Amino acid sequence: MLNTKEIRSYFPILNQEINGHPLVYLDNGATSQKPIQVIEAIKKYYEFENANVHRGVHTLGNRATDSYEGAREKVRKFINAKSTKEVIFTRGTTTAINMVAQSYGQANLKEGDEIVITHMEHHSNIIPWQQLAKRTGAVLKYIDLEADGTLSLEKVRETITNQTKIVSIVYVSNVLGTMNPIKEITQIAHEHGAVMVVDGAQAAPHLKLDVQALDCDFLAFSGHKMCGPTGIGVLYGKEALLDKMEPVEFGGEMIDFVGLYDSTWKELPWKFEGGTPIIAGAIGLGAAIDFLEEIGLDEIEKHEHELAAYAMERMSTIEGLTIYGPVDPAKRAGIVTFNLDDVHPHDVATVLDMSGIAVRAGHHCAQPLMKWLQCVATARASFYIYNSEEDLDRLVTGLLSAKEYFNDVF
Repeated sequence: MLNTKEIRSYFPILNQEINGHPLVYLDNGATSQKPIQVIEAIKKYYEFENANVHRGVHTLGNRATDSYEGAREKVRKFINAKSTKEVIFTRGTTTAINMVAQSYGQANLKEGDEIVITHMEHHSNIIPWQQLAKRTGAVLKYIDLEADGTLSLEKVRETITNQTKIVSIVYVSNVLGTMNPIKEITQIAHEHGAVMVVDGAQAAPHLKLDVQALDCDFLAFSGHKMCGPTGIGVLYGKEALLDKMEPVEFGGEMIDFVGLYDSTWKELPWKFEGGTPIIAGAIGLGAAIDFLEEIGLDEIEKHEHELAAYAMERMSTIEGLTIYGPVDPAKRAGIVTFNLDDVHPHDVATVLDMSGIAVRAGHHCAQPLMKWLQCVATARASFYIYNSEEDLDRLVTGLLSAKEYFNDVF
């Protein structure tokens, strides 16, 4: 197990009490907390380097540009992209997926073509494809899930056809915790001439990513779930595909030449980064990557598998509690989504909050999956590097208290 006590000491926000109890933060699937190293990196930029990038020849401008492009190189190494030309800074996963749909999808799909996704997708990996299908006449298809919330490669092969042009699948489900076989799905997509888009929002914070090994065509993820600041994310795309794609935002920074009636674009990656970019956010993301790599992504993944196994073992002893997703902890990331019989998940989350325990309650931006689970909403505990078995013991105690309270009330 990781030294969670030491790791926790780097996160100032965790050193507080909520409703008279030490904070147990188990809402990492929504956003992670930020270590002092990231906070200081952003502070340093604003105190000593604040200037626009790529434009000035003065000292501050050069410092800012070096820090911004240095962060891009850190991302490239983090995901093992071939070139920084393949790393586009965005506002987050949502923006990145929309860019693929609006640029690549709009240019390459026509009536009768197919887009393939699954029932476990976040709304950010559903709605852009719904809209693309409406605009182009393409058909949106779903791969059916297995009873335990996993994907079978047999059903993947049954769903993807020679008419499929785009396959877009989450690497790790934000509800079920399911870890999908992205490399194998990518191979099947390529066999049919389709491009593979990966929603890596829940994977990037927890797994060692290698886009060359996965062979995916696009990968999207956000900084705020991996100890970085909000408002920064990444779109990775293979250079050959990005070269042919048109920008979706137009203005300053992304241009090469502007005439009265026509313009040309900068080379990659800058043609996709119109306007003043997210400079401080990129620098903060670079610092977060340094922090995570110092801990080790392999160690982080191992830690979360151990926490998931412990949570499943402890929580399964609570009568009337239903856990969703794979039973085998090796098939899930550090996410446990659940419901208590006859108690609304919002009520469960409220009672837990009174004990200083933060969990998520709602549909988790996954309403089609809620329908598949035959739920209106669920509660979700999601773990990260600063969580421990003691945190999960407190979660179980809190759930037992909630169960007792509502049994007494009703």
